[in-house]
Amino acid sequence: MDTGLRHSHRLHIPPVHTKHTSICQLQIEKFVLTSVSSSLKNTPMKEIIRLTLIRHGETLWNKEGRIQGVSDIALSDTGVEQARRLAFSLKDSDIGAIIASPLKRAYQTAEIINSFHGKKIEVHSGLMELDQGDFEGRSFQDILTLEKAFLRKWIADPASVRMPRGESLADLQERAWHSIEKMISGGQNALVVAHNFTLAVILCRFQNIGLSEFRSVCVNTASKTVIRILNGEASMEAINDCSHLKDSPDVKKS
Repeated sequence: MDTGLRHSHRLHIPPVHTKHTSICQLQIEKFVLTSVSSSLKNTPMKEIIRLTLIRHGETLWNKEGRIQGVSDIALSDTGVEQARRLAFSLKDSDIGAIIASPLKRAYQTAEIINSFHGKKIEVHSGLMELDQGDFEGRSFQDILTLEKAFLRKWIADPASVRMPRGESLADLQERAWHSIEKMISGGQNALVVAHNFTLAVILCRFQNIGLSEFRSVCVNTASKTVIRILNGEASMEAINDCSHLKDSPDVKKS
């Protein structure tokens, strides 16, 4: 595990074999489950609703350590198997709506989950991954080696940075949160399939933490995070749950 981008302004370049597959994922790998709350006073409700946030399964670009962003990459064979295991773990869940990013890796994951539920999958473009502009398709190692000036800014204050010819975290949070507000106002349990940065900025908003702390809430591929909402308050029931993947050495988390 490398924590250079999380705790220090000094650039640290991990070895080529690093398993981290995006700028987001220089992070702790296991979350301690804590109760958190966030003001949702504009969307009062008497019934408990649950949002289940899913990160899509693995792609070849995840495995190769390439930056995906809005590039439309399909699930790998491993990603399909991850999604199947994830779907089985959710087969008895009370899910009123399934919402997905239009990118293949998210939509395919949603389709596999939906095989147990038979819902019409809603597509929200606001849930697409961060547009990483000129970095898309490049390897993570290439960025670490050749884009040190950018990474120094990213280390110091990621909330102030815009990807070259791409988006900022604030841009992403604004569009993604519109989708979340729609789901909450719908008043039913919803399952959301999205992406690395997208889920991180959503969780920042729920936990009322700044975007420069987004690394503390990054989650693994094919993970599930469950948020309970009642009377305008949100609390975490599970975060970065990958227990459904642990029973097979052939199914990798990232």
